[in-house]
Amino acid sequence: MTNRRVFVPVLLAAAVLAVPAAALAAAGPAPGSAARAAQPAAARPANGLGQKPYMGWSSWSLESTRFPGYNGESFITEANVKKMSNVMASKLQAFGYTYVNIDSGWSNGFDSFGRPRADSGKFPDGIAAVASYVHAKGQKLGIYYIGGLNPSVYDRNSPIQGTACHARDIAVQPLTKTNSWMTNWAINWSNPCAQAYINSIANQFASWGVDFLKLDGITPTTFRNIGPSATDGRGDVKAWSQALIQTGRPIWLTISWSIRHDFASYWKQYANGIRVDTDVECYCNTIVTWDHSVKARFKDLTLWAGDIGPGTWADMDSVDVGVGAMDGITNDERQTVMTFWAAESAPLYSGDDLTKLDSFGLSLLTNTEVIAVDQAARPARPVSTSTSQQVWAAHNPDGSVTVALFNLGSSTATVTAKWSDLGLSGSAAVRDLWSHTALGSFTGSFSASLPKHGSRLLRVTPRSGGATTSTLVNQGSGRCLDDPGANTTDGTHVIIWDCHGVSNQQWTVSGHQLQVLGKCLAAPTAVIATCDTSAIQQWNVNADGTVTAVASGLCLDVTGTANSPVKVATCTGAPSQHWRRV
Repeated sequence: MTNRRVFVPVLLAAAVLAVPAAALAAAGPAPGSAARAAQPAAARPANGLGQKPYMGWSSWSLESTRFPGYNGESFITEANVKKMSNVMASKLQAFGYTYVNIDSGWSNGFDSFGRPRADSGKFPDGIAAVASYVHAKGQKLGIYYIGGLNPSVYDRNSPIQGTACHARDIAVQPLTKTNSWMTNWAINWSNPCAQAYINSIANQFASWGVDFLKLDGITPTTFRNIGPSATDGRGDVKAWSQALIQTGRPIWLTISWSIRHDFASYWKQYANGIRVDTDVECYCNTIVTWDHSVKARFKDLTLWAGDIGPGTWADMDSVDVGVGAMDGITNDERQTVMTFWAAESAPLYSGDDLTKLDSFGLSLLTNTEVIAVDQAARPARPVSTSTSQQVWAAHNPDGSVTVALFNLGSSTATVTAKWSDLGLSGSAAVRDLWSHTALGSFTGSFSASLPKHGSRLLRVTPRSGGATTSTLVNQGSGRCLDDPGANTTDGTHVIIWDCHGVSNQQWTVSGHQLQVLGKCLAAPTAVIATCDTSAIQQWNVNADGTVTAVASGLCLDVTGTANSPVKVATCTGAPSQHWRRV
């Protein structure tokens, strides 16, 4: 279990807005009622953010370490935040790092309306001044908050700004503890004043200039279920999402930590980032260790591989690879961490002391080809996790495949990527992204000898005329493009169905044709037909995930759930028109 973090405030702007009661209805399914298979397709968060994973810096790693010279949450001060902002501006910002995120420890009590206030000893000029400082450098400011109602606000029965309500009006009765530490009172979301209270805090954060909120302690998690001993934090997530949106300020929302995967469809409606694992920090004399911080993530990420993408990303926590003397892992392990985070399109935010970046750490954080993999927003999936020698891969719109090789074992080993496992045939050009080196053409496979905990990150591009085969997963439904019953009769309408990876879901992109079982997909009705050279069988598989008919420019689309027919429709940008090659 993650160490408890001291409650910290957040930033936002605008006057308090009244919210219609209809918009403040109960926040989600009842505990235990949301089996994933029965949930509807998830929409993207309504804030429109998160088209790509963010990049930046976060304070918690330096607050948690016992490395000499760092004294817990006393590290988080206005002066230190500005130092990190300065180094980011000079060394990292040109590569895409822009967020400066303040974690726990920034607040000290509440104002008369029960809203958090900054610790004046740590932030003498206030959070708004810090926000102005980083904004002047072209950066964004993030802050931290915990789900539930703080007991001190309840005890004081603070009035809720802009309403006739008070704090005790919005608490669940009898009083029930909530969040992962069981420190706050659960909120009764059926009372419209509950949303008004969260809105008032969000408005305060917005007025300060906050651009990011980490909402911590959200349940259910992999270690604390909802039930008699804990409450369901989904209501907090929905309320905070709505509160941030009503401020009118674009504010990224990340929820934390070890969030339960079986509620993925719900989280994806509201959060831009989901902390899918426990804290990366070891709470020891370094910042991280391999066994505590890295190894388990290879297993845990497999659950989320089909659920993350534009709008919502798997947050793997800070990427602590910048300062070898503090990080607690070898150089090979440091590269593997950066490789894995980038391959999974995880948010890339350092937790290191940026004033102490070493040359190797800086080279890891600023490798342009590796960053491009992360920002391509195409999370890799494992080919197999049955051994410690693993291959993870992601198909790209141009027909190439990003391939990450990992040796998680305790001694040097050979790791092989087989073209057949990647949906490729024939020969392919291989490029090493870390070294910016073309390695040549390889037929059938590529092998590399990797040291203990070592890795490679590659771009594999089939030679001219080569075809690539993969499943096409619909982002809106999470289901796969399917030739029903493996029917090869011309005129058979394709559908979406639960992904199972067999031959009638294996689509080959050959030139501008989409082929399955030796037949071609044809517009305008999305049927299979005998392959020919006609324009109606020509498709573009685009970088944004859409599949468009060359003749009409219309998008491959679907409405409904399993067994729903696929159609060709006007492109709107909806999730149902975005497809991921797996």
